[in-house]
Amino acid sequence: MARNREPIVKRCRALGISPAYLGYSKSSKRVPSRGRKKLSEYGMQLQEKQKAKFIYGVMEKPFINYYKKANRMSGMTGENLIILLEKRLDNIVWRAGFAKTRREARQMVVHNHFTVNGKKANIPSMEMSVGDVIELKDKSAQSPHFKAHVDALGVVAPPAWLQLDTNNRSVAVVAEPTREEIDIPVDEQMIVELYSK
Repeated sequence: MARNREPIVKRCRALGISPAYLGYSKSSKRVPSRGRKKLSEYGMQLQEKQKAKFIYGVMEKPFINYYKKANRMSGMTGENLIILLEKRLDNIVWRAGFAKTRREARQMVVHNHFTVNGKKANIPSMEMSVGDVIELKDKSAQSPHFKAHVDALGVVAPPAWLQLDTNNRSVAVVAEPTREEIDIPVDEQMIVELYSK
């Protein structure tokens, strides 16, 4: 499985985004260089695509597939793209508070700690739909590693389209997310323009 192993803070600095969008509170003490050349229009479009890919942990080929699917859907392609990425299983695990970072959420899913509607679910890219319920397995919840996560559930409220049940250690998708509810600093229209060329 291909993964981006580049240091988080370094990559965030290069893309001009805060590590907080990936769940990290650490920030760089280095002062950004002011000698950078101004990006061309293509460069800005490419950077927006790289931001979205990096935030959601998606490689190039799957990202293109997300774009193609978003383009076939009704509505605005750019918004559809961001919403499709937001509905990934690993992202919902992170949004619900089961993991401190997006990378940790992905790892937890891969290691088979969750079920979706009572069935095994270990594919981070699974697309969730309204009515789906993601639950932390009992065995996982009882392990020392997860105790801090379970105790912290509900400290930070998930977005309105998710409903957290701290007693059952589960989260339900109760509505479709809207672009306004998704707090990532990406200009998705630039991504559309990039792929439209």
